[in-house]
Amino acid sequence: MTKPVFLVIDEGTTSTRAMLIDACGTMLGEARSELVQHCPALAWSNTMPRIWQKTLDCARQMVRQAGGADRIAALGITNQRETTVAWDKRSGKPLCHAIVWQDRRTAPHCRRLRESGQEAVVQAKTGLLLDAYFSATKMVWQMENVPAVQEAGAHLAFGTVDPI
Repeated sequence: MTKPVFLVIDEGTTSTRAMLIDACGTMLGEARSELVQHCPALAWSNTMPRIWQKTLDCARQMVRQAGGADRIAALGITNQRETTVAWDKRSGKPLCHAIVWQDRRTAPHCRRLRESGQEAVVQAKTGLLLDAYFSATKMVWQMENVPAVQEAGAHLAFGTVDPI
Protein backbone atom coordinates (compact mmCIF):
# COMPACT_ATOMS: atom_id res chain seq x y z
CA MET A 1 0.00 0.00 0.00
CA THR A 2 1.31 3.45 -0.87
CA LYS A 3 1.45 6.26 1.64
CA PRO A 4 -1.25 8.94 1.41
CA VAL A 5 -0.51 12.32 -0.11
CA PHE A 6 -2.46 15.51 0.29
CA LEU A 7 -3.23 18.23 -2.22
CA VAL A 8 -3.16 21.76 -0.81
CA ILE A 9 -4.42 24.74 -2.79
CA ASP A 10 -3.32 28.19 -1.67
CA GLU A 11 -5.41 30.83 -3.42
CA GLY A 12 -3.17 33.72 -2.42
CA THR A 13 -3.14 37.41 -3.20
CA THR A 14 -0.16 37.28 -5.54
CA SER A 15 -0.23 33.67 -6.74
CA THR A 16 -2.20 30.48 -6.95
CA ARG A 17 -0.30 27.45 -5.68
CA ALA A 18 -0.99 23.76 -5.51
CA MET A 19 1.25 21.65 -3.31
CA LEU A 20 1.58 17.93 -2.85
CA ILE A 21 2.43 17.01 0.75
CA ASP A 22 2.98 13.65 2.44
CA ALA A 23 1.67 12.56 5.85
CA CYS A 24 4.86 13.79 7.56
CA GLY A 25 4.41 17.31 6.13
CA THR A 26 7.15 17.00 3.52
CA MET A 27 6.44 18.93 0.34
CA LEU A 28 6.69 16.60 -2.63
CA GLY A 29 5.85 19.11 -5.33
CA GLU A 30 4.56 22.57 -6.05
CA ALA A 31 2.95 24.33 -9.01
CA ARG A 32 2.52 28.09 -8.97
CA SER A 33 0.89 30.68 -11.20
CA GLU A 34 1.28 34.41 -10.61
CA LEU A 35 -1.76 36.63 -10.05
CA VAL A 36 -1.05 40.14 -11.29
CA GLN A 37 -2.18 42.98 -9.05
CA HIS A 38 -3.34 46.29 -10.53
CA CYS A 39 -3.33 49.31 -8.24
CA PRO A 40 -5.01 52.10 -10.25
CA ALA A 41 -5.27 54.47 -7.26
CA LEU A 42 -3.97 54.81 -3.72
CA ALA A 43 -5.34 51.98 -1.51
CA TRP A 44 -7.01 50.26 -4.50
CA SER A 45 -6.12 46.72 -5.51
CA ASN A 46 -7.56 44.77 -8.43
CA THR A 47 -6.68 41.48 -10.05
CA MET A 48 -7.82 39.63 -13.15
CA PRO A 49 -10.68 37.37 -12.06
CA ARG A 50 -9.70 34.33 -14.16
CA ILE A 51 -8.29 32.61 -11.08
CA TRP A 52 -10.21 29.33 -11.51
CA GLN A 53 -8.28 28.27 -14.61
CA LYS A 54 -4.96 28.94 -12.88
CA THR A 55 -6.12 26.92 -9.87
CA LEU A 56 -7.23 24.03 -12.05
CA ASP A 57 -3.96 24.01 -14.02
CA CYS A 58 -1.83 23.96 -10.85
CA ALA A 59 -3.96 21.26 -9.20
CA ARG A 60 -3.83 19.07 -12.32
CA GLN A 61 -0.03 19.26 -12.33
CA MET A 62 0.07 17.97 -8.74
CA VAL A 63 -2.49 15.23 -9.42
CA ARG A 64 -0.32 14.02 -12.32
CA GLN A 65 2.75 14.11 -10.10
CA ALA A 66 0.90 12.11 -7.43
CA GLY A 67 0.12 9.43 -10.01
CA GLY A 68 -3.61 10.15 -10.32
CA ALA A 69 -6.52 11.54 -8.33
CA ASP A 70 -7.02 8.25 -6.49
CA ARG A 71 -3.63 8.81 -4.78
CA ILE A 72 -4.86 12.04 -3.13
CA ALA A 73 -6.14 11.30 0.39
CA ALA A 74 -7.50 14.78 1.09
CA LEU A 75 -7.66 18.33 -0.23
CA GLY A 76 -7.02 21.49 1.78
CA ILE A 77 -7.86 24.97 0.50
CA THR A 78 -6.96 28.41 1.75
CA ASN A 79 -8.13 31.49 -0.10
CA GLN A 80 -8.51 35.27 -0.28
CA ARG A 81 -12.14 35.09 0.92
CA GLU A 82 -13.20 38.73 0.49
CA THR A 83 -11.83 39.31 -3.03
CA THR A 84 -15.01 40.16 -4.92
CA VAL A 85 -15.90 39.28 -8.51
CA ALA A 86 -18.86 40.30 -10.71
CA TRP A 87 -19.74 38.07 -13.65
CA ASP A 88 -22.42 37.44 -16.25
CA LYS A 89 -24.49 34.36 -15.30
CA ARG A 90 -25.11 33.49 -18.96
CA SER A 91 -21.50 33.31 -20.05
CA GLY A 92 -19.71 32.86 -16.73
CA LYS A 93 -17.33 35.61 -17.82
CA PRO A 94 -16.18 38.35 -15.45
CA LEU A 95 -17.54 41.84 -16.04
CA CYS A 96 -14.53 43.68 -14.60
CA HIS A 97 -11.41 43.19 -12.52
CA ALA A 98 -11.89 41.53 -9.15
CA ILE A 99 -11.54 43.89 -6.18
CA VAL A 100 -8.91 42.34 -3.90
CA TRP A 101 -9.54 41.80 -0.18
CA GLN A 102 -7.08 44.50 0.95
CA ASP A 103 -8.61 47.21 -1.28
CA ARG A 104 -9.80 50.22 0.77
CA ARG A 105 -11.79 52.20 -1.83
CA THR A 106 -15.06 51.65 0.04
CA ALA A 107 -13.82 52.98 3.39
CA PRO A 108 -15.71 56.30 2.89
CA HIS A 109 -18.93 54.36 2.19
CA CYS A 110 -18.41 52.33 5.38
CA ARG A 111 -17.77 55.55 7.33
CA ARG A 112 -21.04 57.08 6.03
CA LEU A 113 -22.98 53.96 7.01
CA ARG A 114 -21.38 54.00 10.46
CA GLU A 115 -22.10 57.72 10.94
CA SER A 116 -25.73 57.20 9.95
CA GLY A 117 -26.13 54.55 12.66
CA GLN A 118 -26.17 51.48 10.39
CA GLU A 119 -23.30 49.54 11.95
CA ALA A 120 -25.53 47.93 14.61
CA VAL A 121 -27.97 46.79 11.90
CA VAL A 122 -25.17 45.34 9.79
CA GLN A 123 -23.61 43.62 12.78
CA ALA A 124 -26.95 42.16 13.91
CA LYS A 125 -27.60 40.71 10.44
CA THR A 126 -24.10 39.54 9.55
CA GLY A 127 -22.03 39.40 12.73
CA LEU A 128 -19.55 41.75 11.04
CA LEU A 129 -18.50 45.32 11.66
CA LEU A 130 -18.50 47.83 8.81
CA ASP A 131 -15.13 47.65 7.11
CA ALA A 132 -13.92 47.96 3.52
CA TYR A 133 -12.30 44.53 3.93
CA PHE A 134 -15.67 42.81 3.55
CA SER A 135 -17.28 42.16 0.17
CA ALA A 136 -20.71 43.87 0.44
CA THR A 137 -19.46 47.43 -0.06
CA LYS A 138 -17.16 46.24 -2.86
CA MET A 139 -20.27 44.91 -4.63
CA VAL A 140 -22.07 48.23 -4.11
CA TRP A 141 -19.05 50.09 -5.51
CA GLN A 142 -19.03 47.89 -8.63
CA MET A 143 -22.79 48.41 -9.15
CA GLU A 144 -22.38 52.18 -8.85
CA ASN A 145 -19.17 52.60 -10.88
CA VAL A 146 -18.74 49.86 -13.49
CA PRO A 147 -20.92 50.20 -16.62
CA ALA A 148 -20.71 46.49 -17.51
CA VAL A 149 -21.96 45.59 -14.02
CA GLN A 150 -24.79 48.11 -14.29
CA GLU A 151 -25.80 46.78 -17.71
CA ALA A 152 -25.84 43.11 -16.67
CA GLY A 153 -29.28 43.44 -15.07
CA ALA A 154 -30.82 40.09 -14.14
CA HIS A 155 -27.71 38.31 -15.48
CA LEU A 156 -25.45 39.84 -12.81
CA ALA A 157 -23.82 37.54 -10.28
CA PHE A 158 -21.38 38.37 -7.48
CA GLY A 159 -19.07 36.11 -5.58
CA THR A 160 -15.85 35.88 -3.66
CA VAL A 161 -12.72 33.89 -4.40
CA ASP A 162 -13.26 30.55 -2.64
CA PRO A 163 -11.73 29.60 -5.19
CA ILE A 164 -13.44 30.77 -8.36
